[in-house]
Amino acid sequence: MMRPWERLLRLAFRALFRHTVQRGLRGVWVQGNVPGQVCVLAGNHHSWWDGYLLPVLFWEAGKPFKIVVGERRLQDFSFFRYLDTVSASKPRDALATLKRGEVLIVFPEGELRGPGAVGELNKGTVWFAEKAGVPIVPVASRVVLRGHEFAEAYLVFGEPIGPDLNLLHERLEQMLAELDHQIRTAPAEEPLPGFELRLAGRKSTHERMAAWGAALGKLMGALEHRKP
Repeated sequence: MMRPWERLLRLAFRALFRHTVQRGLRGVWVQGNVPGQVCVLAGNHHSWWDGYLLPVLFWEAGKPFKIVVGERRLQDFSFFRYLDTVSASKPRDALATLKRGEVLIVFPEGELRGPGAVGELNKGTVWFAEKAGVPIVPVASRVVLRGHEFAEAYLVFGEPIGPDLNLLHERLEQMLAELDHQIRTAPAEEPLPGFELRLAGRKSTHERMAAWGAALGKLMGALEHRKP
């Protein structure tokens, strides 16, 4: 049973995470659906934002989950323990998450890597799926600065697969390659086609100025119309 102060702390940090995403990014766009069924959600880990984006999307969707976090990170930031996390050093606790019917979020590369190809994947992802008898859902993400002042986050949720590490690596590579191709070829000032805006963030200065300019233009037009 969660104590009142723990519940309050959790709510406060959830709000902080959401605020951080909205203030730091232009928006979060998604292709596919946040999984509603129990699964191991396995994503690439190529951005500082990864640990914020998936929890915020799940909180917004009202779907229960736990995210696997390294024990060292939990020691450095002890409040993470109140934010739907489970320590990577306690695999049985992570397995219990799946058996309770919650989604388990993992980053099988094991560490933050620079944008690019998917690194070697940890076998623990397959172990969780096999032991719990649940599928693995790959999710590919990129956070990129394109034609606006603030970076944009794009996430692609793939189709469920069985507990096959090679297949997971292949799917993530394919999904990232397709996402990178869209980022390179789509008009820089437009959202990527086929993606839905799930969380709006900060508009660029020129977007705000355009809105102000349109409003000022209407006002000036009205004043001109009222002249005798």
